[in-house]
Amino acid sequence: MTLSFDIYVGFIVMSQMQAFKPVKQPASFWQQVGIPSRGVTLYESVHKGLDFGVFDKLAKHSKLEKQELASAVTIPPATLNRRSKAGRFNKDESDRLYRFAEIFNQTINLFEGDILAACEWLKSPVVGLGNRRPIDMVSTTAESEGVLNLIGRLEHGVFS
Repeated sequence: MTLSFDIYVGFIVMSQMQAFKPVKQPASFWQQVGIPSRGVTLYESVHKGLDFGVFDKLAKHSKLEKQELASAVTIPPATLNRRSKAGRFNKDESDRLYRFAEIFNQTINLFEGDILAACEWLKSPVVGLGNRRPIDMVSTTAESEGVLNLIGRLEHGVFS
């Protein structure tokens, strides 16, 4: 007995489909730090106030001391203490935390996933930022956009 070509190909395809097992993707940066990546969910989360756990996750993921992260996002120690008890940041603090997360995420991408190199760059004076440290430029939208703009130029090989 001979099998027709169609039946043979169908058998091969079916056997390959049974062997297919989806690969579990690692959690995205945004999932790891507990911030929605974009869209309405992000906007609502920032307006409502990010959960305090986001701060701890950002500090851990970025290898920053909590005081260093709080300073970068201009949250005084007493306010940080109140927010830890309340469990949530206000809208402005959440916005600054999001800006830090966006800059950090883009820096990780710039350094092709090398978190230590990204952290080092964030803490070092950068000529393209007027010899300012990127981590010191998170507190305002204008400065944050400047950092993100520089990262974009570096990714595309535009150095001036």
